Amino acid sequence: MSTRLPRLLRHPSAFVGLAIVSMMSGLSIAAPQLTHHDPVKVQAGQALTAPNNRHPMGTDNLGRDVFARVVYGGRISLGYSSVATLLAALLGAPLGLLTGYLGGRLDALAMRAMDLLLAFPRLLLALVLVAILGVGLINVTVAITISTIPFFARVIRGTVITIRSEEFVTAAKAIGSPDWRIIWRHVLPNVVGHIIVLITLSLAASIFALSSLSFLGLGVQPPTPEWGVLASRGRDMMRDAWWMSIFPGLAIAVTVLGVNLLGDGLRDYFDPRMLASNSRSAREP
Repeated sequence: MSTRLPRLLRHPSAFVGLAIVSMMSGLSIAAPQLTHHDPVKVQAGQALTAPNNRHPMGTDNLGRDVFARVVYGGRISLGYSSVATLLAALLGAPLGLLTGYLGGRLDALAMRAMDLLLAFPRLLLALVLVAILGVGLINVTVAITISTIPFFARVIRGTVITIRSEEFVTAAKAIGSPDWRIIWRHVLPNVVGHIIVLITLSLAASIFALSSLSFLGLGVQPPTPEWGVLASRGRDMMRDAWWMSIFPGLAIAVTVLGVNLLGDGLRDYFDPRMLASNSRSAREP
């Protein structure tokens, strides 16, 4: 691991993406140290103040500091998006692992259910689920999780189908190893890299979905600061108070860009052809 990390960081996309994600995460975690303003306290006398030394991102129509709301909002946007993505991975990846290895009726039934969910665009499916479950942060997190599970299940299943035909799996079956041991000892280690990449790529989609649903009023509800909510609150004041929507929008765009760049770097790094290239480079004088 100590030799792999420097090689990964030499990948331009991975390095830039990791730097952006670390910066946005750090700003959210250190929010209480970065600003003394209360993100939900109304100060009508300072409403719609343009960016200045005291309020670097200005204030909203209720006098709340936009910078404080953006950095505190990152805790919700990043935190709950990460929870939704990890839950989807914990549910979807094992499903893909089992169906891909065992096949049969379980595979057919599970994949038809996944196909039904994949028939809808992920954001549209999340929107439908929120309409059924009701608005709110927990419900939108559940909706994003459910809409992301088929992505993990399908991709991991396809990878496992390829791996189960390899010689080392055939040899393990020949010596009488039980299926659970083959999956745990031989198949799972070969799909961990794919799962990590899928988590990273899905995180960007989850952040965008959470912000989009909150923007539409179906996710996080005011006055809780969240990037989608902040962008929505300022959309009717773009001409007179552009900073209310621009800065939350930039936070969403920069974070999604960083996560996608990190995912692209990890995908290249875990690609077998890339690993072979790295091995040859390490052996060359």
